[in-house]
Amino acid sequence: MSNNMKIRKCLFPAAGYGTRFLPATKAIPKEMLPVLTKPLLQYGVEEAISANIETMAIVTGRGKRAIEDHFDISYELEHQIKGTSKEHYLTEIRDVITNCTFSYTRQIEMKGLGHAISCGETLIGDEPFAVILADDLCDNEDGESVLSQMVKLYEKYKCSIVAVEEIPLENTNKYGVIAGDEIEDDVIRVTNMVEKPEPQDAPSNLAIIGRYILTPNIFDIIKDTKVGRGGEIQITDALLTQAKQGGVIAYRFKGTRFDCGSVDGFVEATNYFYDKQK
Repeated sequence: MSNNMKIRKCLFPAAGYGTRFLPATKAIPKEMLPVLTKPLLQYGVEEAISANIETMAIVTGRGKRAIEDHFDISYELEHQIKGTSKEHYLTEIRDVITNCTFSYTRQIEMKGLGHAISCGETLIGDEPFAVILADDLCDNEDGESVLSQMVKLYEKYKCSIVAVEEIPLENTNKYGVIAGDEIEDDVIRVTNMVEKPEPQDAPSNLAIIGRYILTPNIFDIIKDTKVGRGGEIQITDALLTQAKQGGVIAYRFKGTRFDCGSVDGFVEATNYFYDKQK
């Protein structure tokens, strides 16, 4: 299969436990935590739609049925509020449900992001695809969404792409970190990637955030990737294999990103979108 196909599918790894938000996430998937009135995962799906992607592939786990229920019609609720002043509250999610196809599979064991992505192979098939981590909530007030920017870049380079941003050097042990050669403004041909390096070992301060475009050979590479940091199969390690063949670029995206996997980032995002809504 050629990498020349358009990006038609977006994969959402959504099987994690969300332990930093316990006890809230004991019964509610962390991807369903709302920023204002909308769950994190819906923001991600709407970003994919903005990039002209209509097929959403979601990797879930035990206790995540609320995700499937959210992206489905609730006939009882629709009936109760039909014709009332509250009906407009469902307009956005109704449009999402109408315009997208959703498919689901489960990650039976938590073995890392690389493993979660490999679980989506049956939903993606043999074509390039996007990946959004709903924990990373992105917004670009000045124009295109982060994923839209990356899809345009893919059409030019036809290789895997990771979104990166500059972080304080002391935080490198929380991220995958890249190094490489700038080939145009904000575009870097990746030569090295390290998962969660200590600051003194980090190849740069450019951290990978939760937006990827991956070519389909990543699935075979993940199968051959050994367990890495934290005893998990890391997507960073699989991407390094591609990078050594010149097959990965990093993109310094335009926009703002909130780490909603942390309480501080979640509160920051809530305040930002509240002010924006006002």
